Amino acid sequence: MRLTMIGTGYVGLVSGACFSEFGHHVTCVDINPERIDTLNAGGIPIFEPGLDDLVKRSVSAGRLKFTTDIKEGVDGADAVFIAVGTPSRRGDGHADLSYVYEAARQIASNVTGPCVIVNKSTVPVGTARAVEKIVAEVAPPHQVEIASNPEFLREGSAINDFTHPDRVVVGVNSDFARQTMREVYRPLFLRETPIFFTGWESAELIKYAANSFLAVKIGFINEIADLCEKVGGDVKDVAKGIGMDRRIGDKFLNPGPGYGGSCFPKDTLALLKTAEDYEAPVTIVTATVDANNNRKHAMVDRVVNACGGNVSGKTIGILGLTFKPNTDDMRDSPSLEIIPALQKLGAKIRAYDPEGRHQAEPMLPGVEFADGAYEAVEGAAAVVLITEWNEFRALDLRRIKANLAEPVFVDLRNVYIPSEMRELGFTYSSIGRS
Repeated sequence: MRLTMIGTGYVGLVSGACFSEFGHHVTCVDINPERIDTLNAGGIPIFEPGLDDLVKRSVSAGRLKFTTDIKEGVDGADAVFIAVGTPSRRGDGHADLSYVYEAARQIASNVTGPCVIVNKSTVPVGTARAVEKIVAEVAPPHQVEIASNPEFLREGSAINDFTHPDRVVVGVNSDFARQTMREVYRPLFLRETPIFFTGWESAELIKYAANSFLAVKIGFINEIADLCEKVGGDVKDVAKGIGMDRRIGDKFLNPGPGYGGSCFPKDTLALLKTAEDYEAPVTIVTATVDANNNRKHAMVDRVVNACGGNVSGKTIGILGLTFKPNTDDMRDSPSLEIIPALQKLGAKIRAYDPEGRHQAEPMLPGVEFADGAYEAVEGAAAVVLITEWNEFRALDLRRIKANLAEPVFVDLRNVYIPSEMRELGFTYSSIGRS
């Protein structure tokens, strides 16, 4: 099939590359000429393990190309995916759909035959019907139907998530759209991947409900971790004990400094706005959002307490800046709250992240960036581990201690074992372990 991806951000580029790997012919369109130039020159504008090889292979095979010309991009397309940004709108927290609507107008104005316009962007309930109305206003001379196809990609493992998903959710309102989308995902159907067809509204809500539920699990285990510290329990044991119940599962039960990234903060707020608009409050998600905001500030207090109640004039070594490992994404990362708060208290920050530096530098003024973990902690009064990159899981702890001015280690991801850290002479602080 001939597929078009509007937008070459995280979702658009990964989806386009994976569809082309399936054997489809894919054209990725973006209005940013620098991004398209980078892709045509063989560069990858985002960090995602394995994506560079996947793109290179598909381009060489002639199944994947990039352009800024939407007319060229949608020419002859069987399905056109909208994969543009839907950031939280200032003021009310609702998803900004202006890019989605403009993309729909441009697609409808340039299609050259029957096709399906597919909302791949994360969009609130009602977006498919709004896109249908826009298409009707533009009145293309061909049959154009609408589908909703939310993505469930995890940064750092997106290629595997796309090619081996738990399920594919597709919202349709016509047999033409259903048959077209069934053919688009036929390679996965042959692998017996569940392809779940439903209505537009249900598909749109599934995305927000899934991410909000996972955010609730994170908020829950963080508060249980606080309780563990008070009563002398170990949150790792508690998480393992409840996670062994198949009704609960062991995913997203790792306590830490709060969730971040491009999905959970934005999607929980958008769900709350939709619930407010339809007068159907989702109070458990409201509580989760509030708890997550408070969580990041509580981590600042944890660092200050570990440093004896005062960080003024002290250097703090930070390990990890991105919201999770295996990505360069800094969006809503806990580090963006923790570091400025420590700076405001007078701390000097020296930080290292394996991939996030180029994104972090303009977002964290006044931070000194190091070229490695040991350089980051040189002469520091404390080291704070914020993101659990693999290279931080087996640090030479004796070298870390020798580099520090004070043997203070604040582990916000529970990477190390408290008893072993104490034996090495560290003043060690972790999450949910007394």
